[in-house]
Amino acid sequence: MSDTNRKYLLAERPDGTPDRETFELVEQAVPDPAPGEALVRTLYLSVDPYMRGRMDAGESYAEPWDVGEPLRAGVVAEVVESNGAGFEAGDVVTGNLEWADYATAPGAQLQPVDPSLGPISTALGVLGMPGRTAYFGTREVADPKAGDTFVVTGAAGAVGSVAGQIAKRSGARVVGFAGSDEKVAFLEDDLGFDAAINYKATDDYRAALDEAAPDGVDSYFDNVGGPITDAVFSKLNVDARVAVCGQISLYNAEELPTGPRKLGTLVETRARVEGFLVGDFAPRFEAATRQLAEWVADGEVTYRETVTDGLQNAPDAFLGLFEGENVGKQLVKVGEREA
Repeated sequence: MSDTNRKYLLAERPDGTPDRETFELVEQAVPDPAPGEALVRTLYLSVDPYMRGRMDAGESYAEPWDVGEPLRAGVVAEVVESNGAGFEAGDVVTGNLEWADYATAPGAQLQPVDPSLGPISTALGVLGMPGRTAYFGTREVADPKAGDTFVVTGAAGAVGSVAGQIAKRSGARVVGFAGSDEKVAFLEDDLGFDAAINYKATDDYRAALDEAAPDGVDSYFDNVGGPITDAVFSKLNVDARVAVCGQISLYNAEELPTGPRKLGTLVETRARVEGFLVGDFAPRFEAATRQLAEWVADGEVTYRETVTDGLQNAPDAFLGLFEGENVGKQLVKVGEREA
């Protein structure tokens, strides 16, 4: 075990899009676990769009970080030492931990990772928070039915790619928006989407939807917001359901655009628009993970991971989310299991 622990701090609050100056990498001694805590060594680190909101001082559904505070994310780690935390050295766990080589956490804040369900990295992706977000957002909020047209934005990402496959299982026609021809091919050829739209290759989203969803939109899973959502709203059918999961196109905006007024569409269509947080479904996480694992094992749900090597490259992996560089779940590989 190394004597040095690298850790990222929030160096400054970004104005607009973050850059490398937003992050400060420091070296400290490896911490000792207090009573009831475990010392863990990071194997995989997650980067997720919602973390952008925690870099701002304003109110959000996630508490903002202070400048100088360690950044935190979903982590898969190996227990190095347990001081009454309820784990043993060599156990694989997951939790919301610091961007660091090593971290300490109370045992109650760590969950065991079951390697029999899939590769341990999937605890941060298809069998973790993104997969559960897709599961509950699709089944409980967007609620696609057989014969419906289901549209998802950010469709090649960790959440959108799973949401589209779950909707496909329900018998819906699935249309995805993504940001490259490679991603369009991934959605149509690998995941079985009925149609996919490269939003970077068109400036008329409504016309693209007229072709991909000629019968209108019955169910919409929104990860992106902005002009694409404006276009989808214009295509909503009567009694459509909209699940608002994220608004990544607006996260770096210094001033939020007003955009076209779309609420009148909801009067005409009697559509239901509902925002949700995956944490609202926490009591049912285990059941969702088991179901997702069964679908993955049966080949009914497939996934892809984009893995960046090295803690020192974690900021680049995070910033790449806003450029659409990842396909599937974006991870940072920090270490290898030793046990």
